[in-house]
Amino acid sequence: MTWLRALKLTARSGLSVERKRLEPLIALRGAAGLAVVIGLSLTLFGPAVAASSAFGAYQAAIATFQRSWRPRPELAIASGSSLAVSTFLGYLTGSHTFLFLALLALWTFLAGLSWAAGPTIGLIASSNVAIMLVTVTLPTSVAAAAGHAAMMVVGGAVQAALVILFPVRRWGAQRDALADALAAEADYARRLRHDPLADFDPEPLMAARAAATITPRQARTRPAELHGARGVAERIRPVLASLADPAVGVPEEGPERDRVRELLGAAAAVLDAAARAIRHGEPVRIPPAALATLKTPDAEAILTGPAGRAATRLAALLHDVVETAGKPPEGPRTDPEGTRAPPEQQPPHTTPHTPPHTPLLRPTLPALIPAALRAMRADLRHESPVTRHAIRVTAVAAAGYLLGTWLPFGHGYWAPMASVMVMRPDFSQTYSRAVARFGGTLVGVALATGLVQVAHPDTGLSAILAVLCAGMMYLLMRTGQMAAQACVAAYVVFLLGMGGEQWTQTVPERVILTLLGGVLAMIAYAVYPAWETPRLRTRLADWLIADGRYAAAVVGHYADPAGKSCPDVREALLAARDARVAWHEASDRAKIEPVRHRGLSRAAATDAEDALAQLGRVAMLMEAHLPERGATPVPAAARLAKALRKSTEQGAKAVRERRVPKWDAVRTALEEWDGEGVPDRVVRRGAGLLLTTLEEVSDALDTSPAPMLVDGSDAQEKTNGRQDPEGPAAR
Repeated sequence: MTWLRALKLTARSGLSVERKRLEPLIALRGAAGLAVVIGLSLTLFGPAVAASSAFGAYQAAIATFQRSWRPRPELAIASGSSLAVSTFLGYLTGSHTFLFLALLALWTFLAGLSWAAGPTIGLIASSNVAIMLVTVTLPTSVAAAAGHAAMMVVGGAVQAALVILFPVRRWGAQRDALADALAAEADYARRLRHDPLADFDPEPLMAARAAATITPRQARTRPAELHGARGVAERIRPVLASLADPAVGVPEEGPERDRVRELLGAAAAVLDAAARAIRHGEPVRIPPAALATLKTPDAEAILTGPAGRAATRLAALLHDVVETAGKPPEGPRTDPEGTRAPPEQQPPHTTPHTPPHTPLLRPTLPALIPAALRAMRADLRHESPVTRHAIRVTAVAAAGYLLGTWLPFGHGYWAPMASVMVMRPDFSQTYSRAVARFGGTLVGVALATGLVQVAHPDTGLSAILAVLCAGMMYLLMRTGQMAAQACVAAYVVFLLGMGGEQWTQTVPERVILTLLGGVLAMIAYAVYPAWETPRLRTRLADWLIADGRYAAAVVGHYADPAGKSCPDVREALLAARDARVAWHEASDRAKIEPVRHRGLSRAAATDAEDALAQLGRVAMLMEAHLPERGATPVPAAARLAKALRKSTEQGAKAVRERRVPKWDAVRTALEEWDGEGVPDRVVRRGAGLLLTTLEEVSDALDTSPAPMLVDGSDAQEKTNGRQDPEGPAAR
């Protein structure tokens, strides 16, 4: 992609405004906390302290919004406290330019490196550095600086207290995530009726898993309908796929296929009903037609073998979903073999198909600190994108501060502040945010300046207008950077106006210096980049290893049957999903980078991605038919599992080294398998499909041109033509 096209795409992304679900009550709570802090500070200490404390409360509220399924009051306190420390130390060194510059460089480097611990910590740290550049100019003495810092801590504590005292939509985000996962599976079931090989994006299931990760205290108060439905939903997906796939299910046409389509439609209706009930916290209302389809008495006569087992298991899992979502069972449960389970064998929160639920526990904030430090230390290497970002943002912040001080505008901190706020470890976010910040600044200061000239607000009215602008930012922050930055720009104008500064002292230089900071950020990334495109092969290799381990874990259990509860399979599946998401994120970033492919063309990447998706899908189909404990072992499966694990690791090494991977060990294991006999056709068909998908990976990465004959034709095409008696035209 050319630089011009990349700039157009990033600019369009930065200036776009998306339609998102707004949370007015959450925005009102954040604005109320800000109003309390400003009012208290104005009453007790005056406008200057009020401005400092307002920055602390403002940032603390933003910290509670960041990528958390439930607002964490600890983040608000941590944000306010870290800003207080930064402000106090910054004021102590502010009179010595080079000493302050050294502190700024250290703080900025640590903030840039903190992105290794996650976007939430990275954003809070970067915002604190940027706000510190403003707040260090407000105190007039060491005692005043200490007072300002103390009020910033108070601002964070007030926001944390409001989160605890006035929760908004308690468990609402978890309900939405689980309902979205069930609705996604309902849509998947409908698509499988018409396309037995339809793709499924596991992101809703991953989001539901993230939402289900809670603290021990939250686990004691979580609603019953959120306890086990996610685990059941995870097990429904492979059953749906195996029921629809002709390779391990039923023929593409005929009465069996018609019955499968009916079951898939009924499953979609049940999953939609359960999603609706969980989302709104009401009883499940299943359409009568879906119940009638699932209870058809001749189902076992139509579907036999693997398809019959999948249909029976699907009905049992749907019963579990409905029961968990809030509808009491209509009678004694039956297990997959059709025998009734005695009541004493059915614990109150489990079923024969649902293992006892163990909550996913989230570490507390003190436990997160060592993990964050370990992540930062692991990324502290020159080739790491996070380390390159830390070096880049440190250099830009220092250069921006020196330029802002040297230029005759005053308020030179606007340039480094803009740079720190827009810079991210990847190209697209840095450039789009730079455009959005400048555009939003123009809009925000223009509106705020016009209002100031019309209303001539005093201190009290300026404080009210600042709170209103902050509330609008909280409300619109998820709709896009343009709207959020416009609100932020107006907020700062009113807040500094409350401290006694006229708009003529802040607006002109802010526009110019914000533009300077954005330009510095964009130039820095172009000069010292961390492109994702050259790392695509590494991401693809990681995905290949993860998929290979998942497939090997599944195949291995055919040699050593352990029933449906297989923790190693589950862990391998989650690792494969993480690798797939990492690939997609890297691929999306690479598509808009102004660099050439460097060894992996877009066509090769797309074909390899499709092949690896099919590899994971075949392993999932085999997982749906894992043998019960005590079933007849398949010894050849152990050799195949070992070959899969070893070959995919070697294949990943070949991908990184720009070679075409080979699968001779897998092919040999399958040839040896054919001499032993297989008790179930699913495992042998699945094993063959695994080899086919691996060969498709090699075909996708084999981009070397075919040899040309003397007459200029393709040698491979002529060879194929001789093998096909009807010639290429017939093909």
